Amino acid sequence: MDRQVDNPEGERMARRVMLALCAAVLVPGVAACGGSTEGAATTSTSAAQAALWNPCTEVPDDLLRQLSVDPGTEESGVAGVPQSGWEICKWSGQKYFLTVYSTGRTLQEVRDKPGNIELSDVRIGTRSGTEYRVEGASKDRNCDIVFSAQQGAVSLRIGNRLSDANPQDPCGLARQAAEVLAPIFPS
Repeated sequence: MDRQVDNPEGERMARRVMLALCAAVLVPGVAACGGSTEGAATTSTSAAQAALWNPCTEVPDDLLRQLSVDPGTEESGVAGVPQSGWEICKWSGQKYFLTVYSTGRTLQEVRDKPGNIELSDVRIGTRSGTEYRVEGASKDRNCDIVFSAQQGAVSLRIGNRLSDANPQDPCGLARQAAEVLAPIFPS
C-alpha cells in the first residue's frame, strides 16, 4: 500500500523552482537579455549586480502613491524570485501594475532584442528614452519605456489589470509614470 506523506517544505521548494524557471523565461522577454552567454555563471552577489540601482529601495513611497500604486504591495524580483544581473521591483494599483527594472544591459541591447516591437523615441523631461511593447502582449495591456543609465539601463512597465474591462492606454500611463520617476532614475 502506497502512503502519501505530507511534505509542505518539499511543495514550497517545488513552487520556488517552478517560479525560478518561469522567471528565467520572463525576464529576457521583459527587457533585453538576448544573445548567448559564455563563461562561468554569476551569482546574485556579483560585483556588476551589486552596482545596480535598486528600485525597491530607491523609489520613494510618496512617488508610488502619486502614481496610484500601493507601496505596501512591493514585490522584488519576478514573482518574488531575484534575477541575476537585474534589480526588479513591482507595485500594484487598482487598475494597473508598475514594474521598474534596473540592469547592466544597454539601451541598444533593449532596442535590438527580438520581440521588442513598436519602438519609438520619447523625451521625458530632459531624458531621451525608447517606448516599446513586447511582442505577443495585448496592445491595451502593457507598455515599456527604457532609459540609458551609466550602469546600463533603467526601464518601467505599466501592465493594465486583465480584470479591467476598460483599460487606459498603457503607453500614456507609462509616459505619466516616467514623468514622475525619470528624475530619480540614475543617469
